[in-house]
Amino acid sequence: MRLRSLGFRTDLIFPAFDGQIVDRGDYLVVRTPSNPTFYWGNFLIFSKAPGPGDLIRWRRLFAEEIGDPFQASHETLGWDSPDGVVGLVEPFLEGGFSLVKGRVLRTSKLRPPVRAAPADVRRLETDAEWDRVLDLQVLCREPEHDEAGYRKYRILQMDRYRAMVAAGRGHWYGAFQNERLLADLGLFHLDGLGRFQSVETHPDFRRRGLAGTLVYEAGTMALAEGLSDLVIVADAGSAAEGLYASVGFAPVEFQMGLERWPRAVVDHGP
Repeated sequence: MRLRSLGFRTDLIFPAFDGQIVDRGDYLVVRTPSNPTFYWGNFLIFSKAPGPGDLIRWRRLFAEEIGDPFQASHETLGWDSPDGVVGLVEPFLEGGFSLVKGRVLRTSKLRPPVRAAPADVRRLETDAEWDRVLDLQVLCREPEHDEAGYRKYRILQMDRYRAMVAAGRGHWYGAFQNERLLADLGLFHLDGLGRFQSVETHPDFRRRGLAGTLVYEAGTMALAEGLSDLVIVADAGSAAEGLYASVGFAPVEFQMGLERWPRAVVDHGP
């Protein structure tokens, strides 16, 4: 199966490093054995939007491909519709799924943010800096996320990212003021295409230009070192989409999916 979706293609940078990608013809199986509670690291991507009968078929395939041996408590399903075709999602929504509509943005040239924040933007180097990133990522979780479960999931994610840095596949960046970490993100690449990960700002320092400054500075470093294009994904219509557009990203497509998990457990996103 050949993916048209730039969003999903860059998502696969990560399982291509240490996970599993299995082509079944009309769908792809994506697995992250090292982190089974990474919901959008253990999912299926179908070749087209859902149609009649796909609720039963897709859920059966998910159970067969992901449910064991992962003991999955979630169901995450995507489809290759960069034009934003929704398909027949009503049966899924009635069955407890939520529709996910992301906006994929791309650029080969960034522009400085209108409101740049005074910050020292640099790559992580020390164990202490990585520990601070972990703490900030956990602090920035959504309120419904269980802290202990989210921290366990995030530790595994950061271990993956750190291994990718060691392998020369990207970097993690922080925005520091007086050596205090206030914002962070990852930027990883394959074949000249870079993909941002997990842009977060300390809750007490938001709306001060830190995220825009960090995205701009990190992206500029990566482009200067030979990347041809940068990709970032935001919820369609969100403030983040506008922020990324302000530093030079242009929307190029949508990224479609459905997700379902017990809200009482944990919501483990990207």
